[in-house]
Amino acid sequence: VQLQASGGGVAQAGGSLRLPCAASGSTFRIYGVGWFRQAPGKEREFVSTIILSSGFPAYADSVKGRFTISRDKAKNTVYLQMNSLSPEDTAVYYCAASRGYGVGTYSRQTSFHYWGKGTQVTVSS
Repeated sequence: VQLQASGGGVAQAGGSLRLPCAASGSTFRIYGVGWFRQAPGKEREFVSTIILSSGFPAYADSVKGRFTISRDKAKNTVYLQMNSLSPEDTAVYYCAASRGYGVGTYSRQTSFHYWGKGTQVTVSS
């Protein structure tokens, strides 16, 4: 499974960006696709994930109500729509794919088996 994240860039506070994550290869192995981010000097953290079959999403508290994750199964692509951006959202964003996770494990990096290269998101105040 290969993952390609894109859509990063510079946005002003209060603005929006949409990040696509395109999957290729053995996509039948994928149960869920998630987004994580790593800000300068901080550890990588969970942002959101979606179960591909059902579309059921999950979000970190810090992005609930502002970010929306969705998927287009025909295009093997997951999108992270980010609204009401703040400078605290500045980070490298990574998409990752999981072969399976549960209610208590969906936010763990160890639950994700395939990782793409990151895309930089910078939010200016």
